[in-house]
Amino acid sequence: MRRGARASIASVLAILAGCGAPARSADTVIFASGTDLESGNPLVTVHSLSKQVQRFALFTTLARYDSMLAPEPYAARAWEWAADRRRLTMHLATDLRWHDGVPTTAGDVAFTLLAARDVRTGFPRAADLAPLDTVVARNDSTVELRFQTAQPRFPLVLCELPILPEHLLRDVSRATMRQAAFNISPVGNGPFRFAERVAGQRWRFVRNDSFPAALGGPPRIAQLIIAVVDEPTTKFAGLASGDLDFAGIAPSMAALAARDPALRVLGYPVLLANGLVLNVHRPPFDDARVRRAVSLSIDRDRIVAVALAGYGRAASGPVVPESPFALPAAAGHDVRVADSLLDAAGWKRNGTGGRSRDGRPFAVQLWTVGSGDNAIEQLVQADLAGRGIHMEIRQLELGAFLSRARAPVKEYDMLITGIPGDVSLGYLGAMYDSRQRGGALDYGDYHTAALDSLFAGTRSASTAQSLAAAWRAVQVALARDLPAVWIYHARGLQGTARRVRNVRIDLRGELASLTSWSLDVTRKAEP
Repeated sequence: MRRGARASIASVLAILAGCGAPARSADTVIFASGTDLESGNPLVTVHSLSKQVQRFALFTTLARYDSMLAPEPYAARAWEWAADRRRLTMHLATDLRWHDGVPTTAGDVAFTLLAARDVRTGFPRAADLAPLDTVVARNDSTVELRFQTAQPRFPLVLCELPILPEHLLRDVSRATMRQAAFNISPVGNGPFRFAERVAGQRWRFVRNDSFPAALGGPPRIAQLIIAVVDEPTTKFAGLASGDLDFAGIAPSMAALAARDPALRVLGYPVLLANGLVLNVHRPPFDDARVRRAVSLSIDRDRIVAVALAGYGRAASGPVVPESPFALPAAAGHDVRVADSLLDAAGWKRNGTGGRSRDGRPFAVQLWTVGSGDNAIEQLVQADLAGRGIHMEIRQLELGAFLSRARAPVKEYDMLITGIPGDVSLGYLGAMYDSRQRGGALDYGDYHTAALDSLFAGTRSASTAQSLAAAWRAVQVALARDLPAVWIYHARGLQGTARRVRNVRIDLRGELASLTSWSLDVTRKAEP
């Protein structure tokens, strides 16, 4: 295995070394990414790993999530609300500096939040800042956030949006923020400094030895390299040869990796629900009975076992079971009830084994993205065929898929997609709210007055208990109306070198414990 890996990993070595293949330093961790990092600018980034690098390595956020997903102080060391809960005063660390030596101040906070709120900037979470009226820097270390109305809770977007340097970005127009030179040569204030980018190959970050002790102090590793390795077998070969320390691996390779004494396999929850989006505006999915029948027809446990090798979890809703907002899993597979619902909706069995109504066969098309054997799609196809539903799989290129899925007039019957979320679950509102065009998922303006009132409940909830109750009510409404049929919650699967210690991966992401990572010097970086 290792001899074969050497040949296939040659391209990775070239990426990392630039020329030749000298041994890398023992205090460097190399993390494989399937794609190039999108940007070093949090205002214009949607790529998950890019956002993690920004939050956990390159920059600091005002607050951050603890392991229970509750906000705790970070760059803002303390805060207090005014009695009317329309003003939030935050007190910043006074010894935090940008990597070019300039102090981080309240002016940077005001600049970042106001730029993020501006729709011209294109920040993906701009809607979360809509209640913000303005931001005022009282002095260098005190900033006041002023809201249009009383706020029921701490704005969780402050745990996810890093602070940016005003002195380097103030002259960039918000409409051209995506083209800023800063995006590929960023200056942060976090525990790692940007050192180098080679387009399509690597990003290199080095330890910030001046990172304040109150914020965690300097990291224990000296260097982090994000290497672009897009081929799954090359990733696995890099792990096996010792040239990569972290790489996502396919479920089919997990057992092989687990047998290697130099590796460990980490499975962990991710905020990604996978399912079928149904076009509720036209037959047959304008009938809730049909939507429920489709949901009950799908054997989710079989999909997880066969297509994912067990690295996933059957889903009955959009919220991962590990979330404190999640409802208990509901029953998801009952073909007898599915058949009765289809019969009641007028879709009767015909002589060919299928179903038809008014002379029309029950035939639909499923749009999907990518290449390969489409194992999940084929399992869904077989499940629906068992109920007399003919489903054709149509594969599209990503750009075509997104443009057609988000078009004002929906021409699809069904889509299969993974829906990335955020820790605060704000994406659920974007799914249902007709005003949020082109969000994480667009249900074609499918929403009801009842759901509008439920989402209003999430905004007005005054305690953690009532907030959780409101989100659970939203999930109940989703389960009732079924604009989407949830299939499984993905689980991340990372192969990691055992020489890297103190690795903890949870809902916050793969890099959440980055500053605590350490290296076992008794294990060589390269076997």
